[in-house]
Amino acid sequence: MMSTLPIVQIGDPVLRQRASEVPPETIASPEIQTLIDQMIETMRAAPGVGLAAPQVGEPKRIIIVEDPPLAIERLNDTQRDERQRTSAFPLQVFVNPRIRPAEGSAKTIFPEGCLSIPGYAGLVERALDIEIAWLDRHGVFNDWTLVHGWPARIIQHEMDHLDGILYTDKLLPRSLMTDDNMKRRTEGRSVSSLIAELAREA
Repeated sequence: MMSTLPIVQIGDPVLRQRASEVPPETIASPEIQTLIDQMIETMRAAPGVGLAAPQVGEPKRIIIVEDPPLAIERLNDTQRDERQRTSAFPLQVFVNPRIRPAEGSAKTIFPEGCLSIPGYAGLVERALDIEIAWLDRHGVFNDWTLVHGWPARIIQHEMDHLDGILYTDKLLPRSLMTDDNMKRRTEGRSVSSLIAELAREA
């Protein structure tokens, strides 16, 4: 069984630097393949739905994303619909990814957390639809591909890590709170109602 890696926590300089491109000819190397396998094990053990290489102390432009059925089953129908999180996103490894908002994409605001900032969550605005181009773990190039809804949010969050950006840099004012308080304040209600409530508290 592949071992997990420690997840770097906020305050570590590696989370604030731009990660380096992975030379395509090295993707098949034991070093990169082992790193990818360890990232997968670490993400699943945490558990999380995404992980960037800087979060395990490796300033390389690699992210992994997986939104499994079990994570979606924990949500009620309203939450699934509101978050555009209606179907699972299979494990995907993105090496040297590039993203851009899809033409005409709307923006949405939803709670986010981070394995490098445990115990907290906040509201972040992101594009609902993105396009991504990347190399997979076999070095195969994938041209611009549309990603919609919650997986698009996960990818944008992890891409930020590759540029030294944390979700706390993009929070709506006054929205940072503990995970428990975020769950309490969003349960059975829309995110827009929480945004209005936070505005009244200002």
